[in-house]
Amino acid sequence: MSTISNYEKELASQAKTRRATVEFINIVNDLWYDKSIELVLFRNPLVDKRASEVLNLIDYAKEFVNKPITILDALAIAKAIQLLDLPSSKLDIGKLAYECHLNPKLCADKVAFVKSKLKDATAAKNIQPKDVVLYGFGRIGRLLARELMTKMGKGSQLRLRAIVTRGDINQSVLEKRASLLSIDSVHGDFLGTVQTDIENNALIINGTTVHMIAAKQPEDIDYTEYGIKDALIIDNTGAFRDAAALARHLKAKGASKVLLTAPGKGVPNIVHGVNHLEYNPDKVDIFSAASCTTNAITPVLKVLEDNFGIKKGHLETIHAYTNDQNLVDNMHSKYRRGRAAALNMVITETGAGKAVAKALPALENKLTSNAIRVPVPNGSLAILSLQLRTNVTVDVVNAIIKQYALEGDLVEQIKYSMDNELVSSDIIGSTAPSIFDSKATITDDETIVIYVWYDNEYGYSHQVMRLAKHIAKVRRFTYY
Repeated sequence: MSTISNYEKELASQAKTRRATVEFINIVNDLWYDKSIELVLFRNPLVDKRASEVLNLIDYAKEFVNKPITILDALAIAKAIQLLDLPSSKLDIGKLAYECHLNPKLCADKVAFVKSKLKDATAAKNIQPKDVVLYGFGRIGRLLARELMTKMGKGSQLRLRAIVTRGDINQSVLEKRASLLSIDSVHGDFLGTVQTDIENNALIINGTTVHMIAAKQPEDIDYTEYGIKDALIIDNTGAFRDAAALARHLKAKGASKVLLTAPGKGVPNIVHGVNHLEYNPDKVDIFSAASCTTNAITPVLKVLEDNFGIKKGHLETIHAYTNDQNLVDNMHSKYRRGRAAALNMVITETGAGKAVAKALPALENKLTSNAIRVPVPNGSLAILSLQLRTNVTVDVVNAIIKQYALEGDLVEQIKYSMDNELVSSDIIGSTAPSIFDSKATITDDETIVIYVWYDNEYGYSHQVMRLAKHIAKVRRFTYY
């Protein structure tokens, strides 16, 4: 009888947990769609998540901060947030729950506790929405479109208004573009609706019109004809890489800022969280979001440089194959990249070692780098072998990285993994550009080897989004 009784208690407890999770999810979505308040859990998105996904994130939070955080804690805080009059904002409910456990007496009254923590929210400035044009619609362009439309809310931040591609736009092209946006072999189905408007050459994404514009040259476009003004042009083509070429976008009517989703020459190369505040969007019109690998390694390198000093080191990135490579053996402008991408490990070059210095000048001429493309379509790994200026241990290195992942200016950039079984497919869909593998750290006095995973498509796209919000000056009040 006791065994049956215990089992029945477990079932009842599980049902209670599920009900609380569903209630929590409803509040999360109501806050987002009604008030433009986005809740995250240690930077992990919560909007439109299933109950099982939320509970898995709660388990991660509990282990991450070593506190018995439960879904009931998150629910109580979410209810408190719902009762407050807050502006459009992004709030980390994981951090609030953690701080609640640190101060149980102060947290007895959840509304008063949350109000005290978010007291600065009332001073947040009103932001003006920014029109966005995606110039190019490849892998990064489509992920940006998904993210822009998923996080559109009331349209109080970035508004995707148009997509520019080369070649004629007809019914067949529109239908194919819509299909590629809706279904993705790596990232799965788009959790929204995509329809075609043949008469107006547009895609209707989540009920919102996004114009499809055909153009051979960026300066030939008049965006004002589509009701677009003062737009941020996000160039995903890779065809324009230097200041002069990117400035052609600014000659188009209705364009005001340019963001390149690749390393750029003669323009600020930004790793958001590291050096984005060094450039004022009121004074700079053209930006580069650097590369996916640079965004992956720079945040962790900054932590190590600031705390221990780096003498020198080598970066080896084990990178997913890309569209630049051949599906089968064929001619290519570069040696080895012509060999079949899905059948071979391919040694190639990366400029990430030198590019780091653009965001962290202290590391200039201190890093060498190389790359190996491997037969996976997405999900990459950077291996950093470094000589520091002081002796360290695994525990010391891991502890400092964990601290930066928990609080400070790099919480959006660094995710701290405690998973013994972490492999490349596990990190697909991570919004952080750097996933620090704490179980793989190796130290030997001054020498360390660390492993940083990154979703070279999705994680990088979120860095582009963060930089785009900075350029457009639409970043909301955040509590991390």
